[in-house]
Amino acid sequence: MDSFSGISVFIQAVEAGSFIRAAERLHLTRWAVGKSIARLEERLGVRLFQRNTRSQSLTAEGRAYYERCLRALEELESAQALVGDGQREPAGQVRISTPVLFGRLCVAPVLVELARRWPQLDIVASFTDRRVDLIAEGVDLVLRSGPMPDTSDLVARRMGAQTMMLYASPDYLAQHGRPRHFKDLARHHGILYGKTSGWPIRDETGEVRIATVSSRLRFDDLEAIADATVAGAGLAHLPCWLIRDHLKAGRLVKLMPEASFATIDMHLAWPLTRHLPLRVRTVIDALAAALPPLLRVDRRKITAAAAR
Repeated sequence: MDSFSGISVFIQAVEAGSFIRAAERLHLTRWAVGKSIARLEERLGVRLFQRNTRSQSLTAEGRAYYERCLRALEELESAQALVGDGQREPAGQVRISTPVLFGRLCVAPVLVELARRWPQLDIVASFTDRRVDLIAEGVDLVLRSGPMPDTSDLVARRMGAQTMMLYASPDYLAQHGRPRHFKDLARHHGILYGKTSGWPIRDETGEVRIATVSSRLRFDDLEAIADATVAGAGLAHLPCWLIRDHLKAGRLVKLMPEASFATIDMHLAWPLTRHLPLRVRTVIDALAAALPPLLRVDRRKITAAAAR
């Protein structure tokens, strides 16, 4: 039992970021936390932390031990779930990483509803466009755009495909005309993302080419591009989930029905384990129910609307 006690203190020290904060969480003194870690290091024969007066960080051995301890705790929780009566509510912490804009607009509302429904569920969401290493960073779930790497360490569930299309405001089209063919785009103004020079679009011959447009506006934020497009500043290449409300309100119009627009698969992924904790499975099920309809596109409606 002393061994397991030392492990729980160690995990809290890692996740809290300091012995002082770990002591506060565990209702112990800083001295007691430090002593517990020292005993664990002595028993293992390795240093788990690099410590000085200002900071602490895990050693390579400490990081490896932490990851194994997390997996062991997951197995214990799964075992409890298996022998339970099936009436338990999801409880405990779930850490999820999601792209910034999609996460804020599409994922966050689902997480808020989960927290409202399950009072014992503790959700920690990180909104970042950085590619997160689930295992190394102790993340339970990650939402990723693009192809998933071929790895035996992860399980991935496809949420759907993010579709990118061309849009313009009615005011812009009234002033500059409507592009109906790939070659028409050269005489239009575009609002570009970051350092991109144009948009990948399939031309009339079926070849995917970069459509170049003149541009005096470049933003590294898709929401800012959508707002500028609504204001009539030019054409933009945007994901369908972002401009859904603008389309319904008539503020934006889809363009070029003959073009074959790019799609980017989106997956929800988690570390491979024999038994998923109930808390993680609950979040997966909620996102799997909510996200596919947001990503789904009816191409028949697209063609009809863009042809008008």
